[in-house]
Amino acid sequence: MIRSILFIVAIVLGVGTTEFAQVATPRESQRQEIVQTVGDAKISIVYHRPNTKARKIWGCDTTDVIPIANNLYPCLVPNGQVWRAGANENTTIEFSRDVSVNGKPLPAGKYGFHIIPSKADWTLIFSKDNDKWGSFTYDEKKDGLRVMVRPVKAPMYETLTYEFEDVTANSTRVNLRWEKIAVPFTVDIGDIHGRVLTSIREAIKNRKADDFRPLGQGANYIRTFKLTANYNEAIGWIDESIKAKETVGNLNTKAGLLAQMGSFDEAVTLGEKALQMAKSSTPPASKATIVSLEDSIKKWKVKRQANQL
Repeated sequence: MIRSILFIVAIVLGVGTTEFAQVATPRESQRQEIVQTVGDAKISIVYHRPNTKARKIWGCDTTDVIPIANNLYPCLVPNGQVWRAGANENTTIEFSRDVSVNGKPLPAGKYGFHIIPSKADWTLIFSKDNDKWGSFTYDEKKDGLRVMVRPVKAPMYETLTYEFEDVTANSTRVNLRWEKIAVPFTVDIGDIHGRVLTSIREAIKNRKADDFRPLGQGANYIRTFKLTANYNEAIGWIDESIKAKETVGNLNTKAGLLAQMGSFDEAVTLGEKALQMAKSSTPPASKATIVSLEDSIKKWKVKRQANQL
């Protein structure tokens, strides 16, 4: 009987302990994950966001390159000391493909992100060690890359924040903002257009005889990004599509390419043909398509007139 009672008590205590362990309690510096697609790459940053809470954040000095413990220094992030670039676990930055940071190459992967501030340029560290608490066990031998940046004065940010700015087809600027400081660095994914065009050429080469989609996709890509060195290649692709079957889409694509090449007479002629087809098709093309074609034709006529003056 006593054994049975003890067994039941053990089960109850075990269940109670398990339930207690599963209670989620919020952290003072809360987690955030931000993701940005740049071309054919994904950049992910995971960090924890401390608030200033009227504390002195920057500007003091220490000889302790590795922090000994929290709150031992006259400011929160001393010059000359490795900082986790956030709170709690070290900040992590993950790149889905090889990139360059401020012009220096960095292989694809997940990195622990640390910063060493100073009175002038700051050191950004991308460490192959990415799962540690803070910077307390930071090991320089595990660095994947170091780059130097100069912080700039910025509007007040109470909460530490990472942002992606100036996102282009192949690059973005990352900003760490906290208090009245911004720490910027640029991530470049390399020749995205070269990689995409290689994939398009491969798709065109391997397409089925009756599949003209890669031809239109390739020509539209060159048109969209105004890849002037590839205009003749795009014209060849779209001509092959038109030869098989004229559509509103491929006529409009060729008209747009011709306009970008300065051939406004041909662009207007093809644009008007595409517009007539759009209006007379069954069912008719969407109103947005018709309006877009009309607007393009008007612009090309204006440029054609200007060239004739």
